[in-house]
Amino acid sequence: MNRKTRLVIVLLAGIAALFPPTKASAQRDAYSGTTVTGTVYFIGGARPSRSLPFTLMIDRISTPDEINQLNSSLQSGQDELMRTLSRMKAGRIQIGTGVGVPANAILVTNDGEGRTKLTILYQRNLRFGELRYGTRSTNYPFGYAELYVGRGENQGMLIPAARVRLRDGNTWEVEDFGVFPARLMGLRVRGRSSVG
Repeated sequence: MNRKTRLVIVLLAGIAALFPPTKASAQRDAYSGTTVTGTVYFIGGARPSRSLPFTLMIDRISTPDEINQLNSSLQSGQDELMRTLSRMKAGRIQIGTGVGVPANAILVTNDGEGRTKLTILYQRNLRFGELRYGTRSTNYPFGYAELYVGRGENQGMLIPAARVRLRDGNTWEVEDFGVFPARLMGLRVRGRSSVG
């Protein structure tokens, strides 16, 4: 390595030391490598009054740049959002005892009262019958979940078949194919840190 290369590396290391990670990035890192388990209870739809195990394995939290990519692609429509989302992978979501599907985007927000909201958007598996017969459910290609963990009761909701639209330029509107979203109950956060 020549002197200029060593000098550049030392300067970059010095700059990185001057700017410590922010609280938001520390919060994102707190959930990386954790697993959230619980029970999903379906209220209506094809599986009313049925409960299944729920698992969310978080490999990493989506970056602000990825969220901006999702917002800009959603302005072009749901198909463009699907193309952008399919190139991302932030973890894995399992409903039941199967292998599950990739959790493409995982967002973390803090409500200021000691609770954290995890928002998960993923590309759901479309069944053969849906595609063969062109059912209306093919217009709902996403899965969406909101988990509230931290102080108080850890719970959330799951929409197994969702349509996503953009309202007022920056607000996501999520429409459920079913009548009611499923409930997520008894959520427990385990893994790298003692979050939740």
